[in-house]
Formats: sequence, structure tokens, C-alpha cells
Amino acid sequence: MARNARRMTCTPDDVFRVIANGWLYPAWVVGASRMRDVADDWPRPGSRLHHSFGVWPLLIDDATTVREYDPPRRVVLRAKGRPLGEAQVTIDVRPRGEGCVVRLQEHAVAGPGALIPAALLDLPLHRRNAETLRRLAYLAEGGAP
Repeated sequence: MARNARRMTCTPDDVFRVIANGWLYPAWVVGASRMRDVADDWPRPGSRLHHSFGVWPLLIDDATTVREYDPPRRVVLRAKGRPLGEAQVTIDVRPRGEGCVVRLQEHAVAGPGALIPAALLDLPLHRRNAETLRRLAYLAEGGAP
């Protein structure tokens, strides 16, 4: 399981304001390149984002579903990433001083990616998720709607 953490100079509410705006998903999730649709009830558990990843002409349409949503503390997502499979992504946010600490954990749960030993998969996921948290911080600290 790949684990990352980042201290941010914003409140947990600021982080969840970004997460709650499904249209911002490709702005902070590395690999997501465009949004196709956001459920009206996003981010309620069971709701979905319809996004694409990759670059044209190799775009793959997929979806991410909310499994748990407990703002401003925790969100658990199930992200499809065909052809590699599906991943569970958990984001935990805790206040710390004037800001907060955001922890992101990701692990493959279905498809070919789940067959790859964690030791091989964790390094690229760790690097990607470090950039994901950097982008999330940029939006949350900057007051994105």
C-alpha cells in the first residue's frame, strides 16, 4: 500500500472544498485528464465522477465512486483505471496547528494491478501521489472554489 502525507497551510475544510468540487478532479489527481460528468449528489457515498485519463488520442474513459465521505476528516474512493484495474484511495485530513496534515493511501483492489506485488507497485504510486498531494495543496491553500 502506497502511503503519502503532506502538511498544508489551510484548514481541513479547505481540502474538502476541493474534493467536493468534482469538476476539479483532473486538476489535482495525476493521470486524470478531463471530466465528462459529475453526479448531482457528488460526493455522497455511491456517487460517481466520470473522467478520462491519458492523453489524446489514447484517452480511456473511467469512473471514480465514493465509498465513504466524512468531511472534513476522511474520504474513501474506488477509482477505476482500466486496463490496470481498480484502486481504493483513502484520504485522511487532520488539523495541525494553523494548517492540517493530509494522508493519502492507495492500493490496487481489482484487475491486473492487484496481481502486482506491492513492493513493485508502491514506488510509482508513491511518486504519483506525492504530486497529487502537491496539486491538492495548491488548490486548497489557494482557496479554490
